[in-house]
Order: sequence, then C-alpha cells, then structure tokens
Amino acid sequence: MTIRVLLADDQALLRGTFRMLFDSTDDMETVGEASNGQEALELARAERPHVVLMDIRMPEMDGLDATRLISESEDLSAVKVLILTTFEDDEHVAEALRAGASGFLGKGARPEELLDAVRTIAAGEALLSPSATRALIKRFLAQPDPCPADVHERLECLTRRERDVVGLAALGLSNDEIAEQLFVSPLTAKTHVNRAMTKLAARDRAQLVVIAYQCGLVSPAAESGPSPASE
Repeated sequence: MTIRVLLADDQALLRGTFRMLFDSTDDMETVGEASNGQEALELARAERPHVVLMDIRMPEMDGLDATRLISESEDLSAVKVLILTTFEDDEHVAEALRAGASGFLGKGARPEELLDAVRTIAAGEALLSPSATRALIKRFLAQPDPCPADVHERLECLTRRERDVVGLAALGLSNDEIAEQLFVSPLTAKTHVNRAMTKLAARDRAQLVVIAYQCGLVSPAAESGPSPASE
C-alpha cells in the first residue's frame, strides 16, 4: 500500500523538504500541501490522505482546531493526524491528543524517524516520540477532563483483562511488553487491545490512552501497571 500524506505547515521551505522526503520513498506519496488549518481540513476532505502531518501553530486556523475537526468528521474517520511540534514538552501536545491526533513527533527528528512515524500512524498505532516521557503524559492527560457519559457506560463492557491491557497501554507499553506483563502471547495482547478499542469506539491507540486517563482506568500517580488478571 502506498501511504498518502498531506503536509500542513505554514513554512513553505519545510513543506518542500518533507515532500521531497516522502516522494523519494517507495511506499509514500505527498497528495497535498496546506499552509494553515483550514486548508488542511479542505484538502483532507478532497484527497482523503492516510496521514496528515500537522503543525500546531499556523495562521487562520491552527493545527489543534484542524485536528479536532478532522477527527470529529465521520467522513474522515480513516484519516490519521501526526502532530509535529518544536517543543515536545508543550501543553499543546496533550491538547492535540485530546483533539484526536494519533501521536506527535519533534521537528528535530531524523528523516528515518519521521518516515517510521508516518508508517506507524498509517498502521493505526499510536506514536509518541522517544523523548516523550511518561511524566509528560501524566502531567497533562491527568488534568481534570471528565469522561463522557457514553464512554463511561461502554467501560462496563470491558472484561477485567481488557481493563488491565488498557491500563498498561496507557503507561506506554507496547503489545510485546503488555504480553510479558500479563504472561500471554503478543497476538493475544494485540487482540485484547483491539477489542477494547472497538468497545470504547477509540480511533486508535492514542485515543485509548486519553480515555484511560479521562475515565480513571489508570492513575497519574501509578508507578506500575495493573496487576495481571486471570483470563
């Protein structure tokens, strides 16, 4: 599959650099460039990209509002947003995750890191850059942010094992690491994650993390994941 990428950044030189990078890669192509959030939204509707590479600070409409509108649109449910940010400890990172972004990456990332990030997002996985510490997630996602009533109701449908898996995913563990914690196979861990995402109507793993913090499935003060439960 060729990954269709939409570039949204107010710096033309940066967009041009990204375009050359993606278009020189066998499994990617650039389908459009936007200089602000409004253009990004319109191009997302017209081109249906797999991934939007979104800057936060742009004129007219910023990347946060554009991300929120894309994630809330049923017609764009297959479009994923990867946020690019200059300062990875910026509170906007957490706001972007709440708005529906699938992850973020610093603008100082190496080209191969950016390409891998786009592939990760296109595959439906969440991505936080290597320098995004657990403390960052706790600091911002732990702020008061009520769990929507309908999501709270859907939590009741989760099995105990699915709750364990969601809690571990919220702590940043991969499927392999979750499998080690719960003494199951990576495939079983992935299956539990996917079932939890379906039950909670989470767009991807990043949204699963947001829901876990909003609804109290994981505590900001937790130093370790949930205790393993029986199958």
